[in-house]
Amino acid sequence: MTTTGMQHEKHRLLGRLVRDTATGRTGVLRAVAPDGDAPTPVAWLIPAGGGIEWTTPVGAIEPVTVPTPDRNSLQEG
Repeated sequence: MTTTGMQHEKHRLLGRLVRDTATGRTGVLRAVAPDGDAPTPVAWLIPAGGGIEWTTPVGAIEPVTVPTPDRNSLQEG
């Protein structure tokens, strides 16, 4: 485990839009850090447009990918 201070852990998706598979919500991963007396760190997320932060297990986050246009369909139009 690598920490960055205040018991925050490094994570490859920090600052990126992710999906919380436990709730189906999407948000920006703000931190991976302890939550009270929980035995393991949790992911701290906030809605992309702002709002109330929530936590979820780190294993419940996955990156949100934005579909890109198919190059062939761009050439057809």
